[in-house]
Amino acid sequence: MPTKLLLALSLFCLPPAFAAAQESDDEIFREALWTRASTAKPPARPLVGLALSGGGARGFAHTGVLEALEYAGFPVDYVAGTSMGALIGAIYSSGQSIEELWGFGRDAARLKVGRDFGGIKMLPLLIADKLITPKHITRFIESRLSGLTFEKLRKPFACTAMDIRTGEKVLFTEGPLDIAVRASVNLPGVFAPVQYRHRYLVDGGVVDNVPVHAARGMGADWVLASVMENSVNKNPESVLTTLLQVIDIRGSLLAKESERAANFVMRSQVGDMGVADFERCTEAGEAGLTAASSEMAAARENYLIYAAPLLVEKL
Repeated sequence: MPTKLLLALSLFCLPPAFAAAQESDDEIFREALWTRASTAKPPARPLVGLALSGGGARGFAHTGVLEALEYAGFPVDYVAGTSMGALIGAIYSSGQSIEELWGFGRDAARLKVGRDFGGIKMLPLLIADKLITPKHITRFIESRLSGLTFEKLRKPFACTAMDIRTGEKVLFTEGPLDIAVRASVNLPGVFAPVQYRHRYLVDGGVVDNVPVHAARGMGADWVLASVMENSVNKNPESVLTTLLQVIDIRGSLLAKESERAANFVMRSQVGDMGVADFERCTEAGEAGLTAASSEMAAARENYLIYAAPLLVEKL
């Protein structure tokens, strides 16, 4: 193994006695590596992918994570999202600023996007024998993404949905952006499937709640997953909240396998927030910012260890 690579790797695993003596030199070298990692263009460093999970309104925590990554100068080459992660990821990949993302959260509360959930009465829905179209969510997405295509985005982006007829995962990487995101956030069993080409599409969280493999499929070498953890443990009070909780639990179970495939996982603690608590989006974003800021040093170190063979070549 080359001498410089041995030196770089040794900085991350020195015995305590040696580490204390060489702390200053170690920090200088680590910062030099990080400066190179954050400024180098591929293939001089490994390609970084973000996998943004679903989670309904709680997924706005991704905005705080993105702000922390941007502040740290963390390179991001690919973005993949599911459900709320698809919406946040699409807006971010389009080149809109972090401040605009925070504005999106405030707008979601002001425009009462949650009315698409809160206004649902299960008995009339069963009597009518017809699924509804979420007009507030649709209008909200179209106002921000209408006219955009995957090909026009600033960063390569992918999002997932499920074909309700076959159970297949559908991965969007091209074509109209608003339709793909609408499909990815579309609650099965209540909202009518999004018809696109020959598919009938619903929320991708049912089959791929943390799209790590989608990020790798686009070309990412190292993947950071952003996921939410909540403390809701009360019994659901209606058919609708039961359905939401079942979908949420199903997505969480699937997420465990995907998380193991990620290189690093950031977990935002969103307390007792529910899937449809859109009036609390800003609160979720702040939880994401807190979590990412506290884990940033560990994420940087994980990436630097992975990237060391490339980064030391030109030191």
